[in-house]
Amino acid sequence: MKRKIKNNVYWVGYIDWELKTFHGDDYSVNHGSSQNAYLIREEKTVLIDTVWKPHSEEFVKNLESEINLNEIDFIVANHGEIDHSGALPLLLEKIPDVPIYCTANCVKSLVGQYHHPEWNFKVVKTGDSVDIGNGKKLIFVEMRMLHWPDSMATYLTHDNILFSNDAFGQHFAVEELYADKADPCLLWYEAMKYYANILNPFSPLVKKKIDEIISLNLPIDIIATSHGCIWRDNPLQIVNKYYEWSKDYQENQITIAYDTMWEGTMKLAHKIGEEITKLSPDTTVKIFNISKFDKNDIMTEVFKSKAIAVGSPTVGGDILSSVGGWLDFLKELKFKNKKAAVFGCYGWSGENTKILRERLQKAGFSVVEPEIKCNWNPRLEDFKKAEDVAKALLGL
Repeated sequence: MKRKIKNNVYWVGYIDWELKTFHGDDYSVNHGSSQNAYLIREEKTVLIDTVWKPHSEEFVKNLESEINLNEIDFIVANHGEIDHSGALPLLLEKIPDVPIYCTANCVKSLVGQYHHPEWNFKVVKTGDSVDIGNGKKLIFVEMRMLHWPDSMATYLTHDNILFSNDAFGQHFAVEELYADKADPCLLWYEAMKYYANILNPFSPLVKKKIDEIISLNLPIDIIATSHGCIWRDNPLQIVNKYYEWSKDYQENQITIAYDTMWEGTMKLAHKIGEEITKLSPDTTVKIFNISKFDKNDIMTEVFKSKAIAVGSPTVGGDILSSVGGWLDFLKELKFKNKKAAVFGCYGWSGENTKILRERLQKAGFSVVEPEIKCNWNPRLEDFKKAEDVAKALLGL
């Protein structure tokens, strides 16, 4: 069922209440999501993006119930990733010659994934436009690495709608479609989680791209994202948030992440948290067992933090694999301007804190000198070291 967005622009996407993971199992989805596609019906009929393959038959069937597919003059593929392009093969079986406007990199992506070099690709770049009638046109803006090299946004003149693709979205299902209809606490949490776990590695490019979009002097009344809510009430509020988040964002928060074998490292984590609160009551402290909490939710808290402490016992001359995998993901996200501390227990050899320190430095963190490395279960003298770790993280 199509749903009117503005004038002759309609939402024709899919709200996925059942979705639990994304990017394989690499991103957790706690409140559903949506795959947003849009239909423009001016003198030209334009489809902007499609949906993920599991929903392709329903998508095409719904589209056919609204229009004759042969009336579609062209498709805009803002991004070749499967969740946006998955219905293209089925759709193009029915309208095989329809032009597809996309970037050169998107051609590579679509051909590489679906093996149809014969599709009618029309390559565009930033500043290119196409007339769709009634005095309106679509203007294309490349959004390279936000978050793939092929990403692009499309702007509809007169209606002043920016089809922003993955930028400014969230994995968040809202039946009413719009941000102003959503639970604001969930909305902003999911927006930050999306940024922290997907877009943060490209923060320098985010700031540069926002500056570029602003310099085009395009009035924006609606930001129509590819996932989650559509922004219509003060749509630039999410743009301003992205700008803020792109500048090595942090709040007055410290996050402690650890895993433990026999609870010794857990006890150290809790003691460090207590000392931080004692020394700085206004500082928010979050403590997570890496094996028991969702990694994306932990990373969202790391994104908010000015400092972190990471703990693991020694096992097999190394650290726990749960912590090792988590540190790989931490490095991938390229956080900047944050401190870190290390801690943990050991029984026989004690390589843990050295390995944690090296891994955190490689992830771009400034690792403070005080640490807690204790043999077997913590004693009073081990707990006393938590104050020095807390002071170093707080900069006292």
